[in-house]
Amino acid sequence: MSTPVSDDLATRFRHAMAHLCAPVTIITAMDDRRPHGTTVSAVMSLSVEPLLVAVALAQTSDTLTLIETSRRFGVNVLASHQHPIALKFATKGEDKFAEIGWQPSGEVPRIDETAVWLSCELESLLPGGDHTIVVGRVHTADTNTDAEPLTYHRRSFGTHAAHD
Repeated sequence: MSTPVSDDLATRFRHAMAHLCAPVTIITAMDDRRPHGTTVSAVMSLSVEPLLVAVALAQTSDTLTLIETSRRFGVNVLASHQHPIALKFATKGEDKFAEIGWQPSGEVPRIDETAVWLSCELESLLPGGDHTIVVGRVHTADTNTDAEPLTYHRRSFGTHAAHD
Protein backbone atom coordinates (compact mmCIF):
# COMPACT_ATOMS: atom_id res chain seq x y z
CA MET A 1 0.00 0.00 0.00
CA SER A 2 1.35 3.44 -0.87
CA THR A 3 1.77 6.24 1.65
CA PRO A 4 -0.36 9.33 0.97
CA VAL A 5 1.61 12.31 -0.32
CA SER A 6 1.34 15.56 1.60
CA ASP A 7 0.02 18.62 -0.24
CA ASP A 8 3.32 20.38 0.45
CA LEU A 9 5.41 17.59 -1.08
CA ALA A 10 3.08 17.34 -4.09
CA THR A 11 3.43 21.11 -4.65
CA ARG A 12 7.23 20.97 -4.35
CA PHE A 13 7.31 17.96 -6.72
CA ARG A 14 5.21 19.75 -9.37
CA HIS A 15 7.47 22.81 -9.04
CA ALA A 16 10.61 20.65 -9.43
CA MET A 17 9.19 18.89 -12.49
CA ALA A 18 8.36 22.26 -14.06
CA HIS A 19 12.10 22.95 -14.07
CA LEU A 20 12.75 19.99 -16.35
CA CYS A 21 12.84 20.77 -20.04
CA ALA A 22 10.51 18.41 -21.93
CA PRO A 23 9.48 17.98 -25.57
CA VAL A 24 5.89 18.94 -26.30
CA THR A 25 4.25 15.99 -27.98
CA ILE A 26 0.80 15.13 -29.27
CA ILE A 27 -0.04 11.44 -28.99
CA THR A 28 -2.61 10.50 -31.63
CA ALA A 29 -4.88 7.56 -32.32
CA MET A 30 -7.79 6.82 -34.63
CA ASP A 31 -11.25 5.51 -33.89
CA ASP A 32 -13.46 4.16 -36.68
CA ARG A 33 -14.39 7.63 -37.88
CA ARG A 34 -12.01 10.34 -36.78
CA PRO A 35 -8.65 11.27 -35.24
CA HIS A 36 -8.04 11.88 -31.54
CA GLY A 37 -5.06 13.16 -29.58
CA THR A 38 -3.70 14.62 -26.38
CA THR A 39 -0.71 16.75 -25.35
CA VAL A 40 1.97 15.01 -23.30
CA SER A 41 5.46 15.84 -22.10
CA ALA A 42 6.41 12.42 -20.73
CA VAL A 43 7.90 10.74 -23.81
CA MET A 44 11.21 8.93 -24.05
CA SER A 45 13.31 6.69 -26.22
CA LEU A 46 13.34 3.29 -24.53
CA SER A 47 15.26 0.84 -26.72
CA VAL A 48 17.02 0.50 -30.06
CA GLU A 49 16.81 -3.30 -30.20
CA PRO A 50 13.89 -3.54 -30.57
CA LEU A 51 12.90 0.06 -31.45
CA LEU A 52 10.71 1.15 -28.52
CA VAL A 53 9.39 4.43 -27.10
CA ALA A 54 7.55 5.02 -23.82
CA VAL A 55 4.75 7.53 -23.29
CA ALA A 56 2.89 8.29 -20.05
CA LEU A 57 -0.84 8.96 -20.41
CA ALA A 58 -3.33 9.78 -17.65
CA GLN A 59 -5.58 6.83 -16.86
CA THR A 60 -8.54 9.12 -17.64
CA SER A 61 -7.25 9.82 -21.17
CA ASP A 62 -9.66 9.08 -24.03
CA THR A 63 -6.59 8.66 -26.27
CA LEU A 64 -5.29 5.91 -23.97
CA THR A 65 -8.59 4.06 -24.35
CA LEU A 66 -8.30 4.29 -28.15
CA ILE A 67 -4.70 3.04 -28.08
CA GLU A 68 -5.76 0.06 -25.98
CA THR A 69 -8.42 -0.75 -28.60
CA SER A 70 -6.63 0.08 -31.88
CA ARG A 71 -3.15 -0.99 -30.67
CA ARG A 72 -1.59 1.83 -32.73
CA PHE A 73 -0.55 5.40 -31.95
CA GLY A 74 1.42 8.32 -33.32
CA VAL A 75 4.04 10.44 -31.57
CA ASN A 76 4.03 14.00 -32.97
CA VAL A 77 6.82 16.14 -31.44
CA LEU A 78 5.64 19.66 -32.21
CA ALA A 79 7.78 22.27 -33.93
CA SER A 80 8.51 25.51 -32.06
CA HIS A 81 5.80 27.48 -33.91
CA GLN A 82 3.07 24.95 -33.00
CA HIS A 83 2.40 25.99 -29.37
CA PRO A 84 -1.27 26.84 -30.17
CA ILE A 85 -1.73 23.18 -31.16
CA ALA A 86 -0.25 22.07 -27.83
CA LEU A 87 -2.77 24.20 -25.94
CA LYS A 88 -5.69 22.96 -28.04
CA PHE A 89 -4.82 19.29 -27.47
CA ALA A 90 -4.23 19.83 -23.72
CA THR A 91 -7.98 20.29 -23.18
CA LYS A 92 -10.91 17.89 -23.38
CA GLY A 93 -12.97 18.34 -26.52
CA GLU A 94 -14.78 16.60 -29.30
CA ASP A 95 -12.82 17.62 -32.40
CA LYS A 96 -9.34 18.84 -31.57
CA PHE A 97 -8.31 18.28 -35.20
CA ALA A 98 -10.68 20.98 -36.54
CA GLU A 99 -8.55 23.52 -38.41
CA ILE A 100 -5.37 21.45 -37.78
CA GLY A 101 -3.47 20.13 -40.79
CA TRP A 102 -3.03 16.36 -40.54
CA GLN A 103 -2.99 13.19 -42.60
CA PRO A 104 -3.34 9.47 -41.90
CA SER A 105 0.01 7.69 -41.69
CA GLY A 106 0.51 4.12 -40.58
CA GLU A 107 -3.16 3.96 -39.51
CA VAL A 108 -2.74 6.90 -37.11
CA PRO A 109 -3.10 10.69 -37.44
CA ARG A 110 0.09 12.58 -38.33
CA ILE A 111 0.04 16.32 -37.62
CA ASP A 112 1.57 18.43 -40.41
CA GLU A 113 4.89 20.28 -39.94
CA THR A 114 5.98 18.53 -36.71
CA ALA A 115 9.65 18.31 -35.80
CA VAL A 116 9.53 14.52 -35.27
CA TRP A 117 7.03 11.84 -36.26
CA LEU A 118 6.83 8.24 -35.03
CA SER A 119 4.22 5.66 -35.93
CA CYS A 120 3.97 2.93 -33.29
CA GLU A 121 2.29 -0.34 -32.50
CA LEU A 122 1.34 -1.01 -28.89
CA GLU A 123 3.91 -3.31 -27.28
CA SER A 124 2.81 -3.18 -23.64
CA LEU A 125 1.06 -1.17 -20.92
CA LEU A 126 2.64 -0.66 -17.52
CA PRO A 127 1.19 0.86 -14.33
CA GLY A 128 2.48 4.31 -13.44
CA GLY A 129 0.46 5.67 -10.51
CA ASP A 130 -2.34 7.81 -11.92
CA HIS A 131 -0.85 7.30 -15.39
CA THR A 132 -0.29 4.33 -17.68
CA ILE A 133 3.07 3.91 -19.39
CA VAL A 134 2.44 3.00 -23.02
CA VAL A 135 5.34 1.20 -24.69
CA GLY A 136 5.26 1.29 -28.47
CA ARG A 137 7.24 -0.52 -31.15
CA VAL A 138 8.32 2.09 -33.72
CA HIS A 139 7.42 1.35 -37.34
CA THR A 140 8.10 4.78 -38.87
CA ALA A 141 10.48 7.55 -37.78
CA ASP A 142 10.79 10.89 -39.60
CA THR A 143 12.56 14.10 -38.63
CA ASN A 144 11.93 17.58 -40.04
CA THR A 145 15.46 19.00 -39.92
CA ASP A 146 14.11 22.48 -40.73
CA ALA A 147 12.00 22.58 -37.54
CA GLU A 148 13.19 23.24 -34.01
CA PRO A 149 11.25 21.16 -31.44
CA LEU A 150 8.81 22.84 -29.09
CA THR A 151 9.80 22.43 -25.45
CA TYR A 152 8.10 23.13 -22.13
CA HIS A 153 10.14 24.57 -19.25
CA ARG A 154 9.07 26.55 -16.17
CA ARG A 155 5.46 26.38 -17.37
CA SER A 156 6.13 28.12 -20.68
CA PHE A 157 6.88 27.11 -24.26
CA GLY A 158 10.23 27.60 -25.95
CA THR A 159 12.84 25.67 -27.88
CA HIS A 160 16.36 24.38 -27.46
CA ALA A 161 19.31 26.73 -27.90
CA ALA A 162 22.63 25.00 -28.47
CA HIS A 163 25.86 26.27 -26.90
CA ASP A 164 28.70 27.01 -29.31
